[in-house]
Amino acid sequence: MRKKVIRILWKTLFSIIGVLFVIFVAIWNGWIGYMPDIEDLQNPISKYASQIYSADGKVLGTYNENRDNRIAVGYAKLSPYLVQALVATEDERFYEHSGIDFIALSRAILKRGIMQQHSAGGGSTITQQLAKQLYSEKAHSTLGRLLQKPIEWIIAVKLERNFTKEEIIAMYLNYFDYLHNAVGIKSAANTYFRKEPQDLTVTEAATLIGLCKNPSLYNPVRYPERCVERRNVVLSQMQKAGYMSSAECDKYSAEPLGLNFHRASHREQTAPYFREYLRQYMMAKKPDLANYPSWNKRQYHIDSIAWETDPLYGWCNKNLKKNGDPYDVNTDGLRIYTTIDTRMQKYAEEAVYEHMTKYLQPTFNNELRLRRNAPFSDNLTASQVTAIMNRSIRQSERYRVLKEAGYSEEDINKAFDTKVDMTVFSYKGEIDTMMTPRDSIKYYKKMLRAGFVSMDPMTGAVKAYVGGVNYNFFQYDMGMMGRRQVGSTIKPFLYSMAMQNGYSPCDVAPNVARTYIVAGKPWTPRNGSRSRYGQMVTLKWGLAQSNNWISAYLMSRLNPHAFVQLLNQYGINNPDIHPSMALCLGPCEVSVGEMVSAYTAFVNHGIRCAPMMVTRIEDNSGNVLAEFQPRMNEVISESNSYKMLVLLKAVVEGGTGGRLRARYNVPGEIGGKTGTTNKNSDAWFMGVTPQLVSGCWVGGEDRDIHFVSTATGQGAAVALPIWAYYMKKIYADKSLNYSPDAKFDIPDNYDPCAEEVLGYETGIDEVYE
Repeated sequence: MRKKVIRILWKTLFSIIGVLFVIFVAIWNGWIGYMPDIEDLQNPISKYASQIYSADGKVLGTYNENRDNRIAVGYAKLSPYLVQALVATEDERFYEHSGIDFIALSRAILKRGIMQQHSAGGGSTITQQLAKQLYSEKAHSTLGRLLQKPIEWIIAVKLERNFTKEEIIAMYLNYFDYLHNAVGIKSAANTYFRKEPQDLTVTEAATLIGLCKNPSLYNPVRYPERCVERRNVVLSQMQKAGYMSSAECDKYSAEPLGLNFHRASHREQTAPYFREYLRQYMMAKKPDLANYPSWNKRQYHIDSIAWETDPLYGWCNKNLKKNGDPYDVNTDGLRIYTTIDTRMQKYAEEAVYEHMTKYLQPTFNNELRLRRNAPFSDNLTASQVTAIMNRSIRQSERYRVLKEAGYSEEDINKAFDTKVDMTVFSYKGEIDTMMTPRDSIKYYKKMLRAGFVSMDPMTGAVKAYVGGVNYNFFQYDMGMMGRRQVGSTIKPFLYSMAMQNGYSPCDVAPNVARTYIVAGKPWTPRNGSRSRYGQMVTLKWGLAQSNNWISAYLMSRLNPHAFVQLLNQYGINNPDIHPSMALCLGPCEVSVGEMVSAYTAFVNHGIRCAPMMVTRIEDNSGNVLAEFQPRMNEVISESNSYKMLVLLKAVVEGGTGGRLRARYNVPGEIGGKTGTTNKNSDAWFMGVTPQLVSGCWVGGEDRDIHFVSTATGQGAAVALPIWAYYMKKIYADKSLNYSPDAKFDIPDNYDPCAEEVLGYETGIDEVYE
């Protein structure tokens, strides 16, 4: 009986060993679980990250699977104290093992697994931790969790085979996220101490290595005392490992934290909104209606047009590699050459940020102090405010995560009303605070949003692109993605239709309020001024003053259906735009980028240029994979484009855009159009020069967040100054070759009033008010 038991035990042991052997062989070869191939192991971080280049030869950033822009430093540029602290604290036998420390592993199994001593330390080596950070994904099943640790062991062994110990340490420090946008040791050293990694002192190195245990728990900004305690533990481990004496350890442990902290700023990164938009644009798949929510069928329509007409849209899925797989900007090491100019991008970001910081947000904050429903309009009821807040909560990432985790609505509401540590945005710098998630949503709704795009009118090349004030906190892109009502900036399109039908800037119309009968119902447009009421005024004056009565008069003489078709030719393809009389006042929603592209037709002889973001794409060996040319279509005749320039110039010289000259002293030939929607919910300015077309939108996250006063909330006060600041910076930089002396390409002695009216009736009745 005894021999039989022993035999069974031996068989069991050998069976277990055999099973484990098979499992490890299967993992090693990637038959079960995830195992990166040898090329990925040899190039784990940066070789296959795509690089984005600007038109002036600068690297805008990189695309990789982690979507960060860490700057790697070599082992030789690391402070020796960093290496000593890391090895002493995380892996004391680092130089003795080949990826797995069986002594530490056995100790962890015995003390933590069997004896339940949770303070006994872990068994993961530095190489295992690196393997986990580089390749391990969160396990979503029991089997996945069981396989995760063996997979990390095998990857660690393979890493040790392909890299020296010094390279592994450098990769570990370059990869780690130290919080506050400090990804990698170079960024961390600069963020916390304003130093290079090689210049860190013993205590500074110990502080940063201490964060590797748990950066949130030992956050030196939020919990300095706790961080000092952790730093001293690291110093103690260094003394224990023989890197310093006991006296030195006591000396360093008594020193203060000594932070010289500054957060890695959004503005230190170049064109973050543009880079993310381009990534999504290139990686798009062929639109499938089933993949779009019911409330966003409009986007399906727009994406479908882009898929068919723009080679760049979905380029990665339209083109295949040699192995038959589609391209991936995150892993294929592409070189993407864009049209962005880093100098112009810098000026655009500065113009937006300066105006928002110095004037707009402080002015808006002063208004909010007097509001019962701040930041919402006092015209809303309490139930309406609650509905807006609840909608925002349901659209938040926090809500989505909690919902997917199976929490009930009651638990989710409780979580949104429980204070948590968070870092929030302010124009004076980020703020560490405790706040409920519900209050944080309301806090951010107080912040005005902005979008700005600038293009070359002859090619459509996008030279500057600002989707918001801070990408880290406001990731919804108001450059190309967000769409808002355009207000009076739609009027030049209507006037161009009139010019196409034989009108001229000098033709006259009655400046009176009229009631139009449309589909059997009366409609009476309002106007912001009664200047020259009852007189016959020129169309030139009507557009310059942004007169709604003149726009409605023109629309009554033209065809709303034809107007929608014309808007489509201008590149405005929103399927929700319906032909109606009211369309002449701009109730439709359009993006800033679409509006800027449309306005290029006025400068480019009636030919509209689609936005061009990329000129060519190369593989990582420099082979050209694709080249892109301007995409154009004729919208209006060349002669009518001259008329439109005359009309747009009048807006600046004596109309609603006059403060460009009177207040901001912007020189040169300029045409423009202001726009303000109902209740000042949206403020616009579109500006054209002979060499650039640029547009700006400013508003609240919701339409019910807006200025009360039109004097402070209109496009001329809110959006126009950003355009002015940008153009003054452009003209001041002589290296850009943009000159205020440039002239619109209009023939000499051109007479915009030479042609006669050829308008036609549309069957819309009218009666005087």
